[in-house]
Formats: sequence, structure tokens, C-alpha cells
Amino acid sequence: MAVASVKKTGLWERIKRQRFLLLMILPGLLLTFVFRYIPMYGVLIAFKDFNPLKGVWGSEWVWFEEFSKFLSSPNFMVLLGNTLKLSVYGLVLGFFPPIILAIMLNLLISDKAKKRIQLILYAPNFISVIVIVGMIFLFFSAEGPVNGILSHFGLKTNFMTEPDYFRPLYIFSGIWQGMGWASTLYTATLVNVDTSLIEAAQLDGANIFQRIRHIDLPALKPIIVIQFILAAGNIMSVGYEKAFLMQTSLNLTASEIISTYVYKVGLVSGDYSYSTAVGLFNSVINMILLFSVNKIVERLNDGEGL
Repeated sequence: MAVASVKKTGLWERIKRQRFLLLMILPGLLLTFVFRYIPMYGVLIAFKDFNPLKGVWGSEWVWFEEFSKFLSSPNFMVLLGNTLKLSVYGLVLGFFPPIILAIMLNLLISDKAKKRIQLILYAPNFISVIVIVGMIFLFFSAEGPVNGILSHFGLKTNFMTEPDYFRPLYIFSGIWQGMGWASTLYTATLVNVDTSLIEAAQLDGANIFQRIRHIDLPALKPIIVIQFILAAGNIMSVGYEKAFLMQTSLNLTASEIISTYVYKVGLVSGDYSYSTAVGLFNSVINMILLFSVNKIVERLNDGEGL
């Protein structure tokens, strides 16, 4: 009993001592609760034949009927395949460039040059998705400058209507837009590396590649592991905005993914129960992937994970 009271007192003392810090995070906690947890009430729609006039509780229970309808749908394998291809290709091609960029920036001696390069590389992150897609259409349309150059070699094609070009355009434009900003975590980690290690390596005659292998990469390892787990755990979470904006009637075989399908079925067609079931299925798969990847990484990485 005495031990319990000491722990309780200690907890309240820490809360009292850190009350101003706790007050600072309170708005963030409230926003998370209001916009993340309260909407979970709407998950019930996935198990009901939802009627807006009757409300959630007044609608009839259908349990897993909507899930069964989606899994047996002829669109299921196409949607799943397109979503996984975009995510996996994006993860494989887009995970390492920010790490390489951070290491290259860290090797620069001139702080002025480093800041200017960072400014140029970070800027695309603040361009809206609509503008990015507009730029893609501008450059890669049938009459765009890329086709203007290719036409001189007899290679003119309409990139925006060919399904085979949708994924490369989507993925590489995403890498270009987010690579600089994604490198900030790695850059911040490298800045905090003990300079005495670098000086000792230089005295021992280590070249740049040896420094990267024995100093930079070990320092980056924890953040790389965390970022990989989070990225792999969100492999089914492909935002609908960019894919939807890049869609044309001729590239739907490659551009129709689960999130765009949910948008069309739910908000456009008004089939709320079905779209909620599809969205919930997607979220559950993501959660399973997150825990699975975390467990695998823990086993391979001496217990280090999230």
C-alpha cells in the first residue's frame, strides 16, 4: 500500500510540475479526439444497411454482407492489385532517395550552399496536389513539351491516357515532391552525430564511403527502422486526391485504386454502407501489416522496433 501511494504521489507531482507542457499538448489531443476517435462511431455504418433518414441506430443490421459483396466483386482484385503496385513501387523507389540526399547534404562543407540546396529541395513539398497534377498534365500531355521533344525522334505518345505510364508518373512525381522534406529527419539525425567520431575517422584515413558506412548509417539506423515500419504499415493507404485527379477514362485500368473507388461509391453514388465497409477493410489490413512488419523488424533487429 505504501509503495502504491508513493507512486501515485510521484505521478501527481510530475503532472503538477509539467502542467504547462501538458497544457501545450492539450489542443493537439483534443483535435485528435474530435477528428480521429469520435468519427469511429461511423464505422457502424459498414455493418448496417444505412438509411440517412433512419440514422445509424435506426438502420437495419446486415453485419458482414457489405464486406462479402466487396470481396466477391469482380473489381476487388483489380483495385487491390493497383493499390499494392502503387504502394510497393512507391516504397521501394521512394524510401532510399531521402536517406541518400541527407547523407550528401551532410557531406557539404559550405553551410550557405547547403541551405540554398535545402530550400530548393523542400519547396516542392509546399505545392498543392492540384498544382502538381496540373504540371504533370502540362508537361506530359499530347501537346506538352515532353512530347514536343520526343516527336523529333518519332516517339510521340500521350502519357496521360496510357495506363502503362500512370504509375511511373504518379510515383516519380511523388518522389520529386516529397524527397526533400522527407530527408529532414535524417538530416537532423546526422547533424547530432558526435564530431569527434568524424575527426577520429579522418585521422585514421577513412574515406567518404567508409565514413558513411561506419558513422552515418549506424547513426541513421534507428530512424530508418521506424520510418520503414511506418511506411510498410501504411502500404494500403494511398490517398485518393492525386490518383483521382490523374485519372482519365483511358487509364482507369491502372489508376482506379481502393481510395478512389470508396470516394466514387460513397460520395458520388451514395452507397455509404458499402464504401464504409471497403474503407474499414483497408484500415484493418493496414493495422495488421503495421504490427506484422514491426514484429518482423524486431526479430531481425535485436528487438528494436516501434
